[in-house]
Amino acid sequence: MAHRPSSSGSYTVVIIPLRTNLYSLDALRFYLWIKRMKDLEKEKDALWSGLEILEKTRLWYLQRLEENRARQDSIEAQSGVCCSLEGTAEARSCLLRSLIQRVNGSLGSVMSEPNVTSGSIPSLPEAVADSDLRWHNTVLTREVSDKNRRISMLELEKDALLEQLDELQTH
Repeated sequence: MAHRPSSSGSYTVVIIPLRTNLYSLDALRFYLWIKRMKDLEKEKDALWSGLEILEKTRLWYLQRLEENRARQDSIEAQSGVCCSLEGTAEARSCLLRSLIQRVNGSLGSVMSEPNVTSGSIPSLPEAVADSDLRWHNTVLTREVSDKNRRISMLELEKDALLEQLDELQTH
């Protein structure tokens, strides 16, 4: 698990009197150096927080993988007997899959961005459009899942009707 170094929790305030005027070039350089150090400290804190979140996320992903394996083993143990899933469980699975894909995409874009502070961060309209597309994709994915579930149910009904027809023809 990621742990912050013990010294990262506190800040030291340094006041160094300058021998020159407050508006001198040396004072400006010192101010900009302090400002840069402060920004780097904030970035370091954000990186540590992100690392802690990633560690918790990694554990969460591992738990979901174990649950997924257990569900697969359970289905395989039923020796091919088809069972119908509840609609809510399937909808939850679809939503979870969509959220995981969104998180994976966000993490991938953060890691592939060579210099996040370079001003290449997408504008608000682009971010909104991206979010709208992701939401639309989620809705479409849900609809496809619902249609697939309905098709499966209709195929099961068809098979049952064909079996009944065969039984009636044999009698």
